[in-house]
Amino acid sequence: MSDLPPRGKRFPLSLDQLGAPKAAGASDAREPLKPQRHWQQAAAIKARQVPPSGLGLDSVGVRQRMVQRLRRDGLSDERVLQALATVPRHAFVDTALATQAYEDTSLPIGHGQTISKPSVVGRMMALMLAAPGAQQRGDLGKVLEIGTGCGYQAALLMQVARQVVSIERLRPLHDKARTHLAGHPQIRLVYGDGMLGHPAAAPYDSIIAAAGGDDIPPAWLDQLAPGGRLVAPMTAPSGRGQVLVLIDHVCDAQGSRFVRSLHEAVLFVPLKSGVM
Repeated sequence: MSDLPPRGKRFPLSLDQLGAPKAAGASDAREPLKPQRHWQQAAAIKARQVPPSGLGLDSVGVRQRMVQRLRRDGLSDERVLQALATVPRHAFVDTALATQAYEDTSLPIGHGQTISKPSVVGRMMALMLAAPGAQQRGDLGKVLEIGTGCGYQAALLMQVARQVVSIERLRPLHDKARTHLAGHPQIRLVYGDGMLGHPAAAPYDSIIAAAGGDDIPPAWLDQLAPGGRLVAPMTAPSGRGQVLVLIDHVCDAQGSRFVRSLHEAVLFVPLKSGVM
């Protein structure tokens, strides 16, 4: 005989029809329901995981692909390529631009300034490393960087230098770079007028500028060590656009002199004096 109520009257069930018969010796106590247990377990699992950083751009492979493209385009100095493969460019730009960090393009960093194209930074570093003095030392020695910006180029320079002194005229960018470069004691950040250089730490074996003017400020030449090399953008002789200018401080039997040569066209923010 069925325990179910007659067809058409299945509910409500009587109390004696609820539940299965209790097994002999079974306890009346039941484990209380704990619906929060699953949330606690999920939270514990999440806490044991290390969250990814950089919007998925923190792998070595992403930077290696950028380096491979730059190598195909003609950048051949392996020390520079290794520096570009080591320093995470996405960590120096705003989160909204991180997905473009490994494209060969300049990106805004605020206050009318930009982070330079990797190919241009690499080219300037390669030109400095090709200097006779740098070849003898095996590195860039002590470097003066004009225009710290967000700090990316300073981080690259430190990969191939003994010391980097970087000067920035805009206080917000100086502060931003200080945050980005925390933990790098070989990089000295200075808030000041880049057109004046930084005579307190001169002379410098290498000088690189991230802004271009009509000509090279005399203070930079005064602070360039004998045998040193300077690379900077400058207004082209035609007065239209900018070109890279390379200046060597040559000291030989003929005396001390500066030898200048012009290279490819570039586009940098204008060089300005004063601080803000």
